[in-house]
Amino acid sequence: NGAGKTTTLNAICSIVKVREGSVELDGRDITRVPTNAIVKAGVAQSPEGRKLFAELTVRENLDMGAYLRRDRDGLAADLKKVYGLFPILEERQRQAAGSLSGGEQQMLAIGRALMTDPVLLALDEPSLGLAPLVIDRIYEVIAKLRDEMKMTVLLVEQNAQRALDIADYGYILETGRVVLDGTAKK
Repeated sequence: NGAGKTTTLNAICSIVKVREGSVELDGRDITRVPTNAIVKAGVAQSPEGRKLFAELTVRENLDMGAYLRRDRDGLAADLKKVYGLFPILEERQRQAAGSLSGGEQQMLAIGRALMTDPVLLALDEPSLGLAPLVIDRIYEVIAKLRDEMKMTVLLVEQNAQRALDIADYGYILETGRVVLDGTAKK
């Protein structure tokens, strides 16, 4: 809707250039760090529209998420974690990603991002166009990542009420500017 949510995520991930301000991760300025180095530093994005490799299988898409990693034991554990969060992906691991339902594709996009072993997971509109039951499952996983796996999740969502229901802190953007921010009311 032009508020600047996706642009903000893309700036954090160095997909677009930052013209004003800076981006810091753990006190380190990453404003002009290349995207691959930002991924190596622990930032992963599940983009709006999913942007899967449609002709590749579910498993191959997950492997693409782990492309920069070299730790075999960690990869196996993270694959198991993704399959535990989204069991349908294990069932469909040999299926082409483009043949999945919209909800399954969203689960795969999140799973692919998780395969980078992030400390910060940026989710861009994870509920967009999905059925209510699938949205509930996605939000259950987000809460689990935050609460049980102690992962920081940066959630961009047009459904502000749904996002604030699980958020610790919220920002409201209008035309690229923060117009309201504060602790989310539980």
